[in-house]
Amino acid sequence: MMKNVCVIGLGYIGLPTAALFSKAGFQVTGVDVNERVVNALNKGEIIIEEPELPELVRESVASGHLKASTKPVEADTFMIAVPTPIHENETADVRYVQEAVQAIIPFVRKGNAVIVESTIPPRTIADVVAPAFKEAGIDPERDIHLAHCPERVLPGKILTELIENTRIVGGHTPEAAAKAKAVYEEVVKGDIIETTALTAEMSKLMENTFRDVNIALANELVKISDRLGVNAHEVIRLANLHPRVNLHQPGPGVGGHCLAVDPYFIVEKATDESPLIQTARRINNSMPDYVVNKVKELTSALNHPRVAVLGLTYKGNVDDVRESPAMDIVHRLKHDSEMEVAIHDPHVKDWQVPYTLLSLEDTLYEADLALILTDHNEFKGIDSKVWLEQMTAPVIFDTKHCYFTNNDKIELIHLGNTGTKPAPNEVKANN
Repeated sequence: MMKNVCVIGLGYIGLPTAALFSKAGFQVTGVDVNERVVNALNKGEIIIEEPELPELVRESVASGHLKASTKPVEADTFMIAVPTPIHENETADVRYVQEAVQAIIPFVRKGNAVIVESTIPPRTIADVVAPAFKEAGIDPERDIHLAHCPERVLPGKILTELIENTRIVGGHTPEAAAKAKAVYEEVVKGDIIETTALTAEMSKLMENTFRDVNIALANELVKISDRLGVNAHEVIRLANLHPRVNLHQPGPGVGGHCLAVDPYFIVEKATDESPLIQTARRINNSMPDYVVNKVKELTSALNHPRVAVLGLTYKGNVDDVRESPAMDIVHRLKHDSEMEVAIHDPHVKDWQVPYTLLSLEDTLYEADLALILTDHNEFKGIDSKVWLEQMTAPVIFDTKHCYFTNNDKIELIHLGNTGTKPAPNEVKANN
């Protein structure tokens, strides 16, 4: 008998997951509240950008193994892959998880597996999800197999990493962990490690918190290097020659649905015990202001400067603008009445952002400063003549350390090497 899977949430994780299980021969129903997503999927189309996913979805829909709906259906396995954003007070908003659980409760039957893939604060399975089932008359320890299996993939390589990466399955019970492992064994080639739900929750959060803290160290180095007049990137390169050092790269801030959000889930549950994590968040959150102030310094001698912004996504070669520091920077620049801001991003569609997007040439036309905020491959290969033909006097402020040129007619400034020299008394004061 064909196995049935119901995936709640058809975003950057849910949709690829649904497609992979359908390719493996499962009958998959993908559920989303966004009718645009549902209608597109049922036509074999998608509205997000991810390599190889359009072809896989088209084949899966054509074969009849994958369909979409705005309502759940009965299934052997339910997977919840909905967003978990943060409130303004930096606490987790788990209402989408709660709503997904309530939506599937009428369709859950004894023996079903219920797997939460959404990134969630510690103890969410035990304190939020399990009680919801119990209140509905479903024993989460005996009637169903409840587990947390957090995704751990890189946008741009999601399909590959869903298959090849090690997966952690945290069961509400040992039996649930074993059941969830059996489900993933149908598509995952990497190791599948069984543990408790709480350990799985914490493991995912610490993976991203580790990276956030290390990026904060690199971003703090940028500010220190700016004050002392040293090239932060050269410092990082040389320090990383040490066999036990791996400094991360600095940038205009931290974005995406994981790094900029997950550390807060830990802080929420253990505020007094997480001062380092909180400091790292403050440092990374300060970078958009730092970049905006640098832009103002670089254009301070001009009246109504025109700034060309290249890139809105939080990382290169994806279309994901969630929590992107570039969006924050553009918002601040746009609200400066002294500046004219033009924007180009070849991976972002107009409907994704509240800004008018232009072609590269139109964005750079008569610009006084080009501000690179995303390391798209398209930006790395821009020919020198493009800058020279379009801009008034090419000045490039590259916050991602991704563009290089030897053309002496172009002034190229990298974040972390702005050329600022400290006053003698400032150096003395910091020694």
